[in-house]
Amino acid sequence: MPYMFISTQIRLENGPTNVGDEYSDATVMNYLGARKTTMLGNNFSEYHVDDPPRLVLDKLEQIGFRVLTMTGVGQTLVWCLHKEME
Repeated sequence: MPYMFISTQIRLENGPTNVGDEYSDATVMNYLGARKTTMLGNNFSEYHVDDPPRLVLDKLEQIGFRVLTMTGVGQTLVWCLHKEME
């Protein structure tokens, strides 16, 4: 999958960081050390890491991802990344 989103809450810049959903590439999630969780009341799962977004972005750059854009949505910071297909 060439696109991915990562996000964090504005007051949690030091982590945790949301790095994917239940359909995310398992290889990338393992590389990041992400754990899959389902919050009470949600009917979907998410992957999280304890690292701050900066470290996650550094790790993703090492495997070929590049930031396309970043925005703030309410109290959430969101980055969209892309990896060229090989």
